[in-house]
Amino acid sequence: MATLADVKIPESVFRVLARLKERGFEAYLVGGCVRDMVRGATPKDFDIATSARPEEVQRSFPKTIPTGVEHGTVTVLSQGTPVEVTTFRTEGAYLDARRPSTVSFHTNIEEDLSRRDFTINAMAWDPVSSKLVDPFGGEADIGRRLIRCVGAPELRFAEDGLRALRAVRFAAVLGFEIDPATEAAIPPTLPSFRRIALERVREEFTRLLLSDRPVVGLELLQRTGLLGAFLPEIERCVGVAQNPTYGGDVFSHVVATVGASPPVLEVRLCALLHDVAKPRTAPSFEGHDRLGEQLTREILMRLKFPTKVIDATAHLVREHLLDESARWTDAALRRFVARMGEPMLEPFFAYLEADRSTRVDGKERRAKVKALYARIEDLLAQRPPLNAKALALNGTQIMKVLGIGPSPAVGEATRFLLEQVLEDPTLNTEPALTKALRSWAREKGL
Repeated sequence: MATLADVKIPESVFRVLARLKERGFEAYLVGGCVRDMVRGATPKDFDIATSARPEEVQRSFPKTIPTGVEHGTVTVLSQGTPVEVTTFRTEGAYLDARRPSTVSFHTNIEEDLSRRDFTINAMAWDPVSSKLVDPFGGEADIGRRLIRCVGAPELRFAEDGLRALRAVRFAAVLGFEIDPATEAAIPPTLPSFRRIALERVREEFTRLLLSDRPVVGLELLQRTGLLGAFLPEIERCVGVAQNPTYGGDVFSHVVATVGASPPVLEVRLCALLHDVAKPRTAPSFEGHDRLGEQLTREILMRLKFPTKVIDATAHLVREHLLDESARWTDAALRRFVARMGEPMLEPFFAYLEADRSTRVDGKERRAKVKALYARIEDLLAQRPPLNAKALALNGTQIMKVLGIGPSPAVGEATRFLLEQVLEDPTLNTEPALTKALRSWAREKGL
C-alpha cells in the first residue's frame, strides 16, 4: 500500500476527487492508471469513477463537457486540464459483441468493477483516504504477472470480442502470462472477435506489434486462433518450409524478424509481411517480393491503416530481397537510392539488418548490411543528383532545347537525363546535359 500512497497524483485530478468527496460522493481512480501505479509505473492518463450521477458531476464543477452522458461520462475541466469522470455503472447484454445494449448507474464501486475485463484493470484507488478496492485479486495477479478475466472468461469475451486481443496485447506489453482458463476461452469465442470493427482490431494490434515483446504476442495470436481470424495470410505461413539458413519455417522467420526490428510501425509491419506471399509462390518463391507488395497493400487497407503507412510498408516489402553483398557499383547504388527515396533508407536498412540477423549466418550478413549502408551514406555525402528536381536542366529548358511544347516527350527526356547523371553525376551540368539531350533527340527523330 505504501507504493500506491507514494504515487504523485496530478493536482488537477486530485482536486476533482477531493471535490466529489466533499459533496458526499464516493470517488476513485480506476482502470489502467491504478494498474500502472500498483506495478510501479507512471500512468499516462487518470480516469475517475464516482457514485455521483452525470448531472450531479456537472453541478459540482463550473466547467464540464458532456462527452458521454448517456454512458455516465462527463469531462471536467480542472485547472484547464480535462479529467474524465464516469458514474459507477453496470451493463446489460452485449448484443453485438461490441457494446452493451443498456447501461445502469449504481452507487457501489464493486458493482462497477465487476463489469471490467481483467482483474488487473478491476481495481479502484482513493488517494484522499488511501483506500484500495480490489475485489477480484488484481494486485495479487500483478504480483504473479498474470492476465486473468473478471468472472467467467467465456462471458467476458462473448460480451466484447476485442477483449481476447486485449489479453494478448497486455501479455506482450506487460510481459505477463495469460491465465490458462482465460487463454482456453479465446478459441471458442472467436465468432465474437470476428464481429469487431477492424479499426479497433488495428489499434490493439498496433500496440502489440510496437511492444517490447512482439514475439510473445504473435506466438499467442497464432496459438489462440486470433491470427487466423484477422491475418489469415500470416497464419498460412505456419509450416511453410524454406532454406534451412532461415532457421525455421516462414512463420518462425517472420516472427523472429519482427522481434529483431526496432519499434517503428512501418519497419515492424514490413518485418511481419515481407514473406507474406511465400505460401502462394512455394516452393520456388519466385516473385514473392512483387506479390508480397500487392498483398501488403490489401492487408493494410483491410485493417484501415493510413495511406502513408500502407505506401511506405508496401515499398519496403517490394525491395526486401536486396543483395547486401559488396558487388554493387556506385552507379547501381545511386539508382537504388533514387528508387527507394532517401527518407526510406533508414527504415529499410533497419528492417534489412533485423531480417539478416535472424539467419543462421546472421552475424556475417548483418555486418554486410552495415557495410552497404555505410557506402550509401558516403555516396549521399557527395550530394549526387537523385531526382528530376536535381537536374541541371528543368522542364522549361528541356522544351527549349528540343524546340517542343508540353508533351510526354518532356517526361521521357527527363527520365533519360536522370539515368545519365545517376550513372555519372559529373554530367549534371547544363552544357553536358544539353549535349546529351540533343544526341538523344536525334536518335529519337525529334
